[in-house]
Amino acid sequence: MMGLRGALALGLLTIVSLAMIPLQWLALRFDWPVKRQLPWIWHRIATRLIGIRIHQVGQATADRPLLITANHASWVDITVLGAVMPLSFIAKSEVEGWPVFGLLARLQRTVFVNRTRRSETGAVADRIAERIGDGDVMVLFAEGTSNDGNGVLPFRSALLGAATKALADGRPVHVQPLSIAYTHLQGLPMDRRTRPHVAWYGDMELPGHLWALVREGALDVTLTWGEPVRLETATDRKQLTQVLQREVSLMTASALTGRPVLRETEDEGAAGEELREVVATTAG
Repeated sequence: MMGLRGALALGLLTIVSLAMIPLQWLALRFDWPVKRQLPWIWHRIATRLIGIRIHQVGQATADRPLLITANHASWVDITVLGAVMPLSFIAKSEVEGWPVFGLLARLQRTVFVNRTRRSETGAVADRIAERIGDGDVMVLFAEGTSNDGNGVLPFRSALLGAATKALADGRPVHVQPLSIAYTHLQGLPMDRRTRPHVAWYGDMELPGHLWALVREGALDVTLTWGEPVRLETATDRKQLTQVLQREVSLMTASALTGRPVLRETEDEGAAGEELREVVATTAG
């Protein structure tokens, strides 16, 4: 029965994609404003067909320009975030060559990063800065890779420089931390053993992982939005990276355990206080 449900979902999504891909290509070719909304509509349809239920704690800021920094557990993150609002992603260059996924990424105006060539970081940061300066909301998976979904890896600071570069025109730039946590499958709570069913990392094969997830469906994910940070030219990028990582780690732990964020230990208290200090300092 699950196999039939999965086949039906993939079939319907294929029909939707065949109708929307040419339309998005035309929107990009002729720079129609709808180029931002069409991927959002596609992801909303995809999440419903697959059976992904999105729960949000807090909300995305309405302030622009905006760079979202999130943890990364699976290719599913793309569809989940893409269904919430019009946005684009920053992805590793390998994604551009993937069958189907590479095409969809290009149609969503993804900025690709070759992480093996550090010399290109500055040029990519300039491109990201230009995009957020033009009003595009960009998502940076700040760990630089995906993980097993049970925690958060250290954030990398290099591409956060794009937010600072976007300050050049005098407009304030905002960076908002976001936690992505997969919590339930078929209505049952997930744990460390079952969460890799959704998480995609290491040398996992994409086709098999995709089919297993579509076949099962009924997946619950919690998005927790942190306090946006308004940047100034004097903002320390590395300090900000550490603060964002700690905040996302705390929010992820809260979503996975079902408990509110508590900052009673010395380290957690320092993380929360540091974030408040950065916000206060950079809010002008």
